[in-house]
Amino acid sequence: MSLLKMDYQGLRLERVRASRQFDGRSFVNRSGKGPGLKSSPLPLMGEYFFGGAEREPRAPLPLQQPQGAWRGPAGSGLRLTWLGHSTVLLEIDGLRVLTDPVFGLRASPLSFAGPKRFHPTPVRLDELPPLDAILLSHDHYDHLCADTMRQLARGAAPVVTSLGVGARLEALGFAPDRVHELDWGEHVDLGGLRLRATPCQHFSGRGAADRNQTLWSSWVIESSHHKVFFSGDTGLTDDFAAIGAAYGPFDLVMLEVGAFHEAWSDIHLGPHNALRAFEMLRGQALLPVHWGTFNLALHAWDEPAETLLRLAAERGHRVLTPMLGAAVEPSRVEGPSPWWRGLKAPGKGA
Repeated sequence: MSLLKMDYQGLRLERVRASRQFDGRSFVNRSGKGPGLKSSPLPLMGEYFFGGAEREPRAPLPLQQPQGAWRGPAGSGLRLTWLGHSTVLLEIDGLRVLTDPVFGLRASPLSFAGPKRFHPTPVRLDELPPLDAILLSHDHYDHLCADTMRQLARGAAPVVTSLGVGARLEALGFAPDRVHELDWGEHVDLGGLRLRATPCQHFSGRGAADRNQTLWSSWVIESSHHKVFFSGDTGLTDDFAAIGAAYGPFDLVMLEVGAFHEAWSDIHLGPHNALRAFEMLRGQALLPVHWGTFNLALHAWDEPAETLLRLAAERGHRVLTPMLGAAVEPSRVEGPSPWWRGLKAPGKGA
């Protein structure tokens, strides 16, 4: 697909062509790594059909209602509410940022097929408090939900996203002056917030014909008193050490841990590499995201969290695993809460 077919025009087209991440045809990772499999697909097919992993929960996931907590300010100045997958409501020094909002039933271009949610969202979109910014890391379906963004387009909050993604948002109803597209290293100031696009190692596209025609980013979110890092989707990259040196330490690091496999470890962290990234970023508390909502891989649905907790305990790192919908302040939480271990199969006493 050509750039013009992506409706890139004028300044957007010029900025895409000028980006160091754009090679003249598409966006690329600095490392040269991409989404291709690192091994034969045949063993993966065997895992898919005969692996035996419990890829979906056996019982409904517990949810909390956060609206009561949202009525008052965070005493520490930093509060998070995990709403599922990579969707987090961050309250940072009185300002609210919603990351990768996905409130739809499926992470798919189809309404009747594709990965379906394990759980409802803890709140509806119309139950969210007023937002100061919407942060969209990249354009994959499990991060950019068209129905969700159409609804958010009716509001007033600005959207900060990666270079090129603004064309998709405008097609979904966002006015151009509400969309801030950033290349790696660029930032935008919104009130008392600074949001900066930083490197990561992934890919983009919503179909076979538009692969890598938009950029993917990780993000530094900074207020007057707090710093938060959000990975978006990524494999492990040395850029995290540079980000940690330039912008760390971070009060909270939100890293993707699910949908991982050694065959595609260049583009997804998984628990082992998430802890390595956490160390490189100089994080103080780690919130695992991108797990527990959709079946997007071959591992058991709770394996990312279980493996992360085991490894983090061995290394002495502080990991937060709040229940879906729980509004928590990282500085006031000592450690993980493995809520998923209490699930019981229907008919087994719960």
